Amino acid sequence: MKLSEFKTHLSGISELNFILPNGTRVPNHFHVTEVGQIRKHFIDCGGTVRNETLVSFQLWEAGDFDHRLAPQKLKNIIALSENKLGLEDAEIEVEYQSDTIGKYGMAFNGSDFELVPKHTNCLASDSCGIPPEKLKVNLAELGTQAKACCTPGSGCC
Repeated sequence: MKLSEFKTHLSGISELNFILPNGTRVPNHFHVTEVGQIRKHFIDCGGTVRNETLVSFQLWEAGDFDHRLAPQKLKNIIALSENKLGLEDAEIEVEYQSDTIGKYGMAFNGSDFELVPKHTNCLASDSCGIPPEKLKVNLAELGTQAKACCTPGSGCC
């Protein structure tokens, strides 16, 4: 989700909730301790130089159980970050503490923000010799599909 989409969704909600991939909610007393822009300049294993820009939110929770971040307050924090840091309208990456700092993408389900798992990937699979993923076919269904398309008058022959 891009920053502009996030801000649009913030305008339509009265409570700010984040849901982890396992379905549990980030505790209501979380803080957004950082809003920033991350620029990554790297080379992939195929030798291609790449640039990536992300907007980063860091969620953190403390023992202040009476704390509750309102959507408008977060909009104000984002506006300040846009003004001071010149944030671009880039994809959002959320950092949240698990066994280590977890990094998540974000989605919106109509009322809550969902933290979506991120995965590593080879960006140069054609250069690395990684074969393309093969189509998986259920062999039991193969015969019925062939019969269905090769009936008299079906136009297959």
